[in-house]
Amino acid sequence: MITVNRYRTCTAILALMLSLLLSGCATTMVNSEPEVPAMHTIAEFKDQRFADVSDPWEGFNHSMYRFNYYFDKYLFLPVVSGYEFVAPTFVQDRVSGFYNNIGEVRNLTNSMFQLKGKESLTTLARFVTNSTVGLAGMFDPATTFGLERHQQDFGKTMGYWGADSGPYLVLPIFGPSSLRDTGGLVVDTGITYGIYSAIDPFGSTDNAFLYGAGVSSLGAIDSRHQKSFRYFESGYPFEYYMVRFIYHEQREIESQKPLPAGLPEPAQ
Repeated sequence: MITVNRYRTCTAILALMLSLLLSGCATTMVNSEPEVPAMHTIAEFKDQRFADVSDPWEGFNHSMYRFNYYFDKYLFLPVVSGYEFVAPTFVQDRVSGFYNNIGEVRNLTNSMFQLKGKESLTTLARFVTNSTVGLAGMFDPATTFGLERHQQDFGKTMGYWGADSGPYLVLPIFGPSSLRDTGGLVVDTGITYGIYSAIDPFGSTDNAFLYGAGVSSLGAIDSRHQKSFRYFESGYPFEYYMVRFIYHEQREIESQKPLPAGLPEPAQ
């Protein structure tokens, strides 16, 4: 049987191999810019506030943005397309529901970190309802019952308590981020891994590592399946700057504390 320590060692080795692979791929793939037909003109951007986003690592970020385009086009999206071709839509929806339900654990912990009592109770109720009545999240009766899903992560939690987003950062595979959100991703991943290790759902089997790797791989495929964004398909001549601006603004809005009832909105 595979022990927890051996499982953790194998996971660390795989992570290191993936990092080396990505580094090598990025070196060979970032030198050519994909040809994208422009559907808009630069005049549309003259009044946009792109400069408001701190981007001191712009050279690296551009390289990672191009790398993600090639990774998507030649590896990730073909795998996702194969999954969508083989699995009926009904199965795809059940798989997405299962992984979205697992994501409620992240939503719950961060709602609690933000001291949002009502939201925490709603998220807990969603998780319990969908895990039982919804058959491990494959169905979503909680929404039918009026239990709204609250998307949370530790990057939002830090922003909620006043932490600045920091410089913009494009991560390999994960895409647009920031220094704060990257730290939040690390924390959320650590919490998820800690809970998984404590539960150890495949610990009693002889192929625990293979099962765990399969669940993680399917989760990554489903996550990309649920995202409609495609690199360099916007038609904008400066898509990198547009994505950077939209990501930054969206995260700032999502991380703000709500105003106390009765107070007016601040003047713009």
